[in-house]
Amino acid sequence: MATLLPPPKRPKLYHGVAEPEPEPLKASPNVVVQFVNEHDGTPIAPAVNLPANIAREGLEVLVNQLRTKDDDEHVPFAFHVALPEEATKPNAPTRIVISKSIEVDVLAHASHAFSEEDVLVVRCAPQSVFKVRPATRCSATLQGHSSPILCASFSPTGNLLATGSGDTHVRLWDLYTETPSHTLTGHTGWVLCVEWDPLERKLASGGHDGHVRLWDPKTGKPLGDAMKGHSKWVASLAWEPLHLNPSTPRLASSSKDGTVRVWSTATRKLEYALGGHTASVNVVKWGGGGLNGHGVLYTASSDRTVRVWDARGGKQLHILKDHAHWVTTLALNTDFVLRTGPFDHTGKRPSSDEEAQALALKRYTALVSRTPELLISGSDDHTLFLWSLFASSNAEPGGGKTKPLTRLTGHQRQVSHVAFSPDGRWAASAGWDSAVRLWDCSGAGQLGKFVATLRGHVGPVYRLAWSADSRMLVSASKDATVKIWDLKTYKIKSDLSGHTDEVYCVDFVADKVVSGGRDRTVKIWKN
Repeated sequence: MATLLPPPKRPKLYHGVAEPEPEPLKASPNVVVQFVNEHDGTPIAPAVNLPANIAREGLEVLVNQLRTKDDDEHVPFAFHVALPEEATKPNAPTRIVISKSIEVDVLAHASHAFSEEDVLVVRCAPQSVFKVRPATRCSATLQGHSSPILCASFSPTGNLLATGSGDTHVRLWDLYTETPSHTLTGHTGWVLCVEWDPLERKLASGGHDGHVRLWDPKTGKPLGDAMKGHSKWVASLAWEPLHLNPSTPRLASSSKDGTVRVWSTATRKLEYALGGHTASVNVVKWGGGGLNGHGVLYTASSDRTVRVWDARGGKQLHILKDHAHWVTTLALNTDFVLRTGPFDHTGKRPSSDEEAQALALKRYTALVSRTPELLISGSDDHTLFLWSLFASSNAEPGGGKTKPLTRLTGHQRQVSHVAFSPDGRWAASAGWDSAVRLWDCSGAGQLGKFVATLRGHVGPVYRLAWSADSRMLVSASKDATVKIWDLKTYKIKSDLSGHTDEVYCVDFVADKVVSGGRDRTVKIWKN
């Protein structure tokens, strides 16, 4: 018997219309791409001819194959193409980030600055090997303070949070359980600043009463009496970097009385006082470099100057007089590694002071081997200056100038805060003009080049903090919101609303964001 063939399939009908023919795949042009190192602009490999529709992930695999490194470790990269000057509009981003493919992001870009005939110079920036998840929800609202919260700071390991408030108390919060840990009472005025020592053994606080106090975070008890000497309130505190002094780091405090005092934390006695400023010293920073690498103090004041001091004896090294109004904020590109000391994303704890010192020194030298220690000062004259005062031994020449490297302009109102990313490649500045501006400090081409403006806040932006992987930025504002920004698109990634009044302080650790402000509550946000 002959085999019967099955009847032909009935054609599918969509609302009575036959199925449309599948669209043929669009041919993608080939482009010549030159991958270069973002830091110094050196080619990673000879130019290659690629299909323009290769996904960003494919480009990352290719660059890892082309690198002539011995290590087998896969390094994540971010890719961008710099826009030519004639194609950039005022206040628009100056680079195109490749997030999907060259075809979608570069060739189809609205500026039409590139065609498939061009040799595309793609800059490759190595990213951290771990990724921080963006916070999207409020996981805890902690009440306890009876006045606005003025300052907040994570401990170097990220286990504890310290907050200072107008109710004269410092409070410690356990971040694992998200509960109050201790209340530290002793100040007789508002607590204006709290700082952890890099090994998390001590907490320092400065207040409106002009006193500096040291606390034991394990017990919540004060370590001795207050350190008295300032005649007006304490505006800022800075600990000596761990790689310079692991066992008994000193503490510097700056005050409205125009002086900076350096205290020995072992004896709680004054080591020396720095006079010279003629008005309030708003910020003090303790850098890890300086002359012969012995450490250096940077102070910014309302007398319109930034002064630089040798940390060993308090000798004045430089006076930087370029600002035209009060200097209110300072940032170092080494801030993050100096603050976290030996603790990195692996979560290992050093067993001794010597091991901690070696780990902290290794992290510090890895950062300054790319670019020397950079300083940014921000002022009420609406501008910022970028300085490189000490050439690092193994970085490129050009460090060690008492003239600013560049002037960062663009803010329409006073600059309230500036912060470097943990990898030192970016700086972000916040202003009273409701904008956050991003600057490229990676060392490729012009240091301090404007990258983009992040707009979204409807009130002055008070504070900024970076995620540990340098991929996200968080800002706190008078408009009662905290916003996390995506640095691929320069748009808002998460808008964290929940505060009922101005947000004065924000900090970012692991994948938790903490904020506090005028509504007297501490909010913890996480993924």
